[in-house]
Amino acid sequence: MAAAIEADWDGHLAALFEHFHRNPELSFMEVQTAARMAAELREAGAEVTENVGGTGVVGMLRNGEGPLVMLRADMDGLPLKEDSGLDYASTVTQVDADGVQYPVMHACGHDSHITALVGIARYLAAHTDEWSGTVMLVVQPAEERLGGARAMLEDGLYDRFGKPDYALAFHSAAGAPVGTINIADSSNLVSSSSDAVDIVVHGVGAHGAYPHAGRDPVYIGAEIVTGLQGIVSREVAPLQPSVITVGMFNAGTKRNIIPDRAELQLTVRSNDPAVRAQLLEAIERVAVGTARAHGIDEDMLPEVTHQYGTPANINNDALARRLDTALRSAFGEDAVVVQKQTGMGAEDFAYFVTEDTGVPGYFIGIGGTPLEDIEAAANGGPPVPSHHSPFFRIDGEATVTLGAQALITAVLNLAAPS
Repeated sequence: MAAAIEADWDGHLAALFEHFHRNPELSFMEVQTAARMAAELREAGAEVTENVGGTGVVGMLRNGEGPLVMLRADMDGLPLKEDSGLDYASTVTQVDADGVQYPVMHACGHDSHITALVGIARYLAAHTDEWSGTVMLVVQPAEERLGGARAMLEDGLYDRFGKPDYALAFHSAAGAPVGTINIADSSNLVSSSSDAVDIVVHGVGAHGAYPHAGRDPVYIGAEIVTGLQGIVSREVAPLQPSVITVGMFNAGTKRNIIPDRAELQLTVRSNDPAVRAQLLEAIERVAVGTARAHGIDEDMLPEVTHQYGTPANINNDALARRLDTALRSAFGEDAVVVQKQTGMGAEDFAYFVTEDTGVPGYFIGIGGTPLEDIEAAANGGPPVPSHHSPFFRIDGEATVTLGAQALITAVLNLAAPS
């Protein structure tokens, strides 16, 4: 398998990866990327359906009786100007849904995910003697906005193409050495839930020299920001991870004018569904209660809006134990590394495998940074660029080929011929 994938990298996938990297597109606007993926999957032998949940693409490889295994790859880029130094760096711009033109780059490795999916499709189509069943190849839009997976499900993904027996995916991992596969620890937690919450604070405008003549939404908003941190420190149990970050606070037009509104944008993270619900309830309570304490009329209380979100991404325990063993057997103990959670990033693959879907999920990371770069950073050299950085870069060949090999190994384990 490894030789076949490496040969395909030299013969086809390397050029495809560079094409995707040069030509990123923003969330729900991945028209050209989706068209190219549809063409690639058709050429590999899949039955292809386009425009699923917007720009999503679904390819079906059918090979007799057996399980339905779903493989998902996300395809959207980010509104960043690339400064990676790569000779195939993106220089494109795109007008987003807000009407603003942004530079766009693949700053999270989604180009490696879709390239690997093509490699997987080509391998499975050429080696039908090694597996039996159906593989659903899902090219998902808008992971960066945590909306693409839900959109595909709402467009009938499982009703139209079948409910998978298993759903699998990988993500490139900047900062993890090339040649390594990151698996979840015994908790099976892969990534946290994430919720986008907006708060509009209403006040009464006045002259900055006469604050008593109005109700200052900047001051009220500042107290709300402080109060939100009290939720994490004083309401959530200390051993339950949770984060409330106010990433945007906008108000006013001039230094001596008290405005009549302030706008806050929050990201809210947790690992437990009950804590997630607790945080969302408490945010509204704190915002509304703070405004009331400042004498804001009932018809002018803050508007708290949940814009979008995704649940925590948790691997199915039985499936994880089975596939962890398969990966260790195929790649060696040293190559399969237990992933330790160091932050609260999110991943909307979780929607495909929530408890109410009944679909067992398995999600892994694929190391994308040369070990010498990691060691140099540890010794005071240049830091390894993180995901969502304009300096982001990974070893495309290592990430694509190992990612493809890992998911092919999983498919062959789950869909072995009877």
